Amino acid sequence: MENNKNQRSKTVSRIKQLRKQEVGVEILVDGIFKGDQALLAKAITLLESSNPSHFEKANTLIERCLAKPNDSIRIGITGVPGVGKSSFIEVFGKMLTSMGKKVAVLAVDPTSSLSKGSILGDKTRMQTLSKDPKAFIRPSPSGSSLGGVAKKTRESIIICEAAGYDVILVETVGVGQSEIAVHSMVDFFLLLKLSGAGDELQGIKRGIMEMADAIAINKADGSNLEKAKLAVTEFSRALHLYPPKENGWIPKVMACSATEGTGIKELWDIIQAFTEQNRANSHFIRNRKKQNINWFLQTVDEHIKHFFHQKSSFKKAQAKMLKQVEESKISPFYAAQVLINEITKEL
Repeated sequence: MENNKNQRSKTVSRIKQLRKQEVGVEILVDGIFKGDQALLAKAITLLESSNPSHFEKANTLIERCLAKPNDSIRIGITGVPGVGKSSFIEVFGKMLTSMGKKVAVLAVDPTSSLSKGSILGDKTRMQTLSKDPKAFIRPSPSGSSLGGVAKKTRESIIICEAAGYDVILVETVGVGQSEIAVHSMVDFFLLLKLSGAGDELQGIKRGIMEMADAIAINKADGSNLEKAKLAVTEFSRALHLYPPKENGWIPKVMACSATEGTGIKELWDIIQAFTEQNRANSHFIRNRKKQNINWFLQTVDEHIKHFFHQKSSFKKAQAKMLKQVEESKISPFYAAQVLINEITKEL
C-alpha cells in the first residue's frame, strides 16, 4: 500500500513538472507504450491543445498509437446528474483493478457557457480509485461540444488503449445529446437510472432505450430497495416492446448500489457476456469500423467549418449578413444560403 502511495505521488509530481515543458512525439509515444501515466497525461494535453503548432504533433501521435494492437472494451456510462455516476465508476473501477485490469476513466465536466470554466472535480470524487496505480483518471472540460463529451475524447481513448488499459470508461455530463455522443464511440453503453425520482417514464423514451445495452437502477439500497426492484420490472417490460438489436443482444436491466457494492460484479458479468457474443458474431469489429467512418465524417465537417471561419472574406460576408438578419431585412435561413453561395464562388 505504501509503495502504491509513493508511486502515485511521484506520478503526480512528474505531471506537474511536465505541464509547461515541450515534449517530443517520440518521447510521448515511448512513454505511452510503457504505460507512463505522466507522459500519457501530457499526451492528452497535447491532443486538447488549440495551438495550431500542436496539430501535426497530435496527428503523428495518434497515428503511432493506432498501430499498437489492443484488446480493450470501451464502456460508456451516462445518466442524469445526481444518479451517482462518479460513485459507481469508483466502485466499479476498483473491482476491475482488483481483478488485475488496467482501467482508464475519461470523465467529462460541463463547461460554463458564461465563464467558460469547468470544475474538473472527478479526481476529488473518486479519491480511492485515483490513488490506484492500475487506474488513470482524466477529467476534461466539455467545452463547446454539444454531446456532453470532450472534443478529443475519441483520440484520448486511442492513446489510453496504446498505454495498455484494458477497460476504458467514458463518463458523460448526462445532459443534452450526451447519450448519442457517447454511444457513437463505445462498445457497451450503460444507462444509470434512479428509482422513485420521476425518472422511470423519462427512461422509457424510445431513443434512450434503443441505445442502452444495459440499464442499471443505481442507489438500490435502504428505503430505495423496493422502489428499485419495481423500476427493474417496469424497464424490463418496456424493453420487450422494442425489436431486438441488430447485433442480437437483448438489453439487461438490473439494480445496483455503489454504496453497498451490490450488483457491481453481476454487471461486469453482463458486459463480458455482451463482449463474447459480439466478438463471436463479428458485430464487435463491425461496430468499431462503423464508428471510425462516423468519426472521419464528423472530423471532415469540423475541418470544413474551421476552414471557412478562418477566411477573412467569410468573416466579412458573415458580418454583413448578421447585420441584415439583426435588422430583420432578411430571414436567417435565406441569409445563410446567400452567405454560402457568395463564399463558394471563390473556390
